[in-house]
Amino acid sequence: MSMTHDPPKAAVPALDFGAAWTYAPAPEATDHVKIKPRHELFIDGSWQAPRSGRYFDSISPSSEAKLTEVAEASEADVDAAVSAARRAYEQVWSRMKPLERGKYIYRIARRIQEKARELAVAESLDGGKPIKESRDVDIPLAAAHFFYYAGWADKLDHAFPGSNPRPLGVAGQVIPWNFPLLMAAWKIAPALACGNTVVLKPAETTPLTALMLAEIFREVDLPPGVVNIITGAGATGAALVRHPGVDKVAFTGSTAVGKQIQKSLAGSRKKLTLELGGKAANIVFADAPIDQAIEGIIGGIFFNQGHVCCAGSRLLVEESVHDLVVRKLKDRMATLRLGDPLDKNTDVGAINSRMQLEKIRELVAAGEQEGAERFSAPCPLPPRGFWFPPTIFTNVSLSHRIAREEIFGPVLSILTFRTPEEALEKANNTFYGLSAGIWTDKGAKLFWMANRLRAGVVWGNTYNKFDPTSPFGGYKESGFGREGGKAGLLPYLEVNG
Repeated sequence: MSMTHDPPKAAVPALDFGAAWTYAPAPEATDHVKIKPRHELFIDGSWQAPRSGRYFDSISPSSEAKLTEVAEASEADVDAAVSAARRAYEQVWSRMKPLERGKYIYRIARRIQEKARELAVAESLDGGKPIKESRDVDIPLAAAHFFYYAGWADKLDHAFPGSNPRPLGVAGQVIPWNFPLLMAAWKIAPALACGNTVVLKPAETTPLTALMLAEIFREVDLPPGVVNIITGAGATGAALVRHPGVDKVAFTGSTAVGKQIQKSLAGSRKKLTLELGGKAANIVFADAPIDQAIEGIIGGIFFNQGHVCCAGSRLLVEESVHDLVVRKLKDRMATLRLGDPLDKNTDVGAINSRMQLEKIRELVAAGEQEGAERFSAPCPLPPRGFWFPPTIFTNVSLSHRIAREEIFGPVLSILTFRTPEEALEKANNTFYGLSAGIWTDKGAKLFWMANRLRAGVVWGNTYNKFDPTSPFGGYKESGFGREGGKAGLLPYLEVNG
């Protein structure tokens, strides 16, 4: 009896499910963006060379390519800007009818909308943020703030009835690198609506869109000196803050610098608002919509590279769903796309600067040394630029540095709790008090937590949502004062009572 055998079958290759999720590059066009090789200081309505003759490079953090040279303002330049703002305040802006001031602010908002594509590309080039964040969030919100405060310009008596609201004079404003144009709008728009003039100092690593905003001021014929923009590093900001001709200081940045500013202004007549660091807690209860919470967590810490002062860098998870949440987080992190900020498919862009990248690396190394368990998304890092993969830490305790210090990077620390009281205690156990998020299906539980959290902004079943009508600000070492909404007008006004 003979036996026959079928010929061996060829091996069937394993299916590569990852290939199904490979995205072709979809870069945003840049041919409509014209970046000058050199930028001067914007003082008294014109571009002026720095008296020091010094310039510094602004580079793209995603490629380390030089974008432009930017003037470094000296004390003499700061004095010239403040003097121009004082003249504009006394001779033009404070005397102008509020309705006319509102028209100028409205024109600025419309021009930002018209130049939105150009501004979004410049923002992503200069700061490393994904274009879909710049295009869909930052630039529209900047325009919205100017629109909103344009409407308040002639209604201050109705906003604060019987208080005889009056402008302060010259506002010195210093903004950070995480939301360059939006932070400028947050500060400039209410100041102008209240009748003040402005000297703005953007961050040295992200000056580009602030300088483009200066061009917009020229295009809408804003009177010379009403807004002046000076660039430079810490010394420039310090000279602006301590200048005797400044009536109001508004600073957004690190807690350490905020404390120095507060000390330097103690006993002076200057008004001060500070929006400083944060270590926001995102609190997930077992009854929360978990998949929705995962998207909120991812968006709150990774889509913006953790560059938001209110980034949810601490995740408090009810113990019974900890493993589920961590598994879903890891699965979702595996789908994140890190790379070219101008690619519309990119979820995670570049870290703003080499110095910031080194700070992130230091704190991540401390987390590993202190016994926390690290997981980083399996994504290749580009060979040039400043990059860090989305990372989570489990087995974290409140004593770990990664649970206490502001990281300002795509790094999430996960802690657990068993009861709402324990969650509240852990959430409030921080030097900061800027923001928090609560995820639960129970409205009563959400409001119970929100009323007891020591945070200036609390989101319920969402995260990192901003609106120009809503005030924003913190408690404790996150600063004081509010920006946004009607409350954002008060820091720029003298009122009776």
